[in-house]
Amino acid sequence: MTTPESDILDRFHHVTVVGAGTIGISWAALFLGHGLAVTINDPAPDIEDRVRAELAGLTPMLAELGLATDGLTDELRFEADIEQAVRGADVVVENGPENLAFKIELFGRIEKVVGPGALLLTSTSGIRVTDIARDLARPGRLLVGHPFNPPHLVPLVEVVPGERTDPEAVAEAVEFYRALGKKPMVLRKEVPGFVANRLQAALFREAVYLVEQGVVDIGELDEVVTSSIGMRWAACGPFRTFHLAGGPGGLPHFLEHLGPGLERRWTQLGAPQFDGPTVATLTEQAEQTFGGTPYQELQRKRDHDQLAIQRALGDPA
Repeated sequence: MTTPESDILDRFHHVTVVGAGTIGISWAALFLGHGLAVTINDPAPDIEDRVRAELAGLTPMLAELGLATDGLTDELRFEADIEQAVRGADVVVENGPENLAFKIELFGRIEKVVGPGALLLTSTSGIRVTDIARDLARPGRLLVGHPFNPPHLVPLVEVVPGERTDPEAVAEAVEFYRALGKKPMVLRKEVPGFVANRLQAALFREAVYLVEQGVVDIGELDEVVTSSIGMRWAACGPFRTFHLAGGPGGLPHFLEHLGPGLERRWTQLGAPQFDGPTVATLTEQAEQTFGGTPYQELQRKRDHDQLAIQRALGDPA
């Protein structure tokens, strides 16, 4: 018996992943774990060996997520020629450099080859799809599908249509991501950096300022976040947190009584720059705090902790 999710994945069975960096490989792992056929396009000469090695490293986490891992790479292929790679694709997921000119040229080549029903998704972390689609003859199928790293694990995908994106393509993208177990969020407006990265940038700016000023070091700053607002926001988010902080009167009561103090604090926030001394401070402290642990071990711990949080909060993963 088929399910709506399996019907959707049958409709979008052939996926081409353009760009096999960290994000691209993570997307590929998720697609393969759901039984999709994946073609990878990347110009790196050692790409096949590297991708297969990294997929092997991700396999235990895919199994923990309940995805199929036997014969994981049976429907994986590599194609260096972009036109050949996207020919016949139901979905193209682009994960190339954050460079507008590159993306304009790339999708100009892609649209000449793919069928009219293919979804064209860019994982860009900040470029407007309206700008990427500027020169396209058929811009309606192109939209942003911005994940949070790593996309095989973190649920959020920000779906951002452009000025000429077809509403039908937006609906199909949402169905596609939901069938993969993701939580797509369609943004009502195109803003640089979208939502999650803007929030992350705002918090990280103040984090850098506090370290730069010697208030805490980076290890202490991370502990402050994971021991307080990180836990709280995972459960509630900032608006529900302050709604509850207002007591029975909710957010209106909070804003009336505590809003003025919050406004004053906004004026006291720092505006650091990544100048030489600041970069040197952050680099030195990062080496002291993280340098003794191999990258792969830090990555594994992050992913297992992330999965534990999602399960504790009732995420089906």
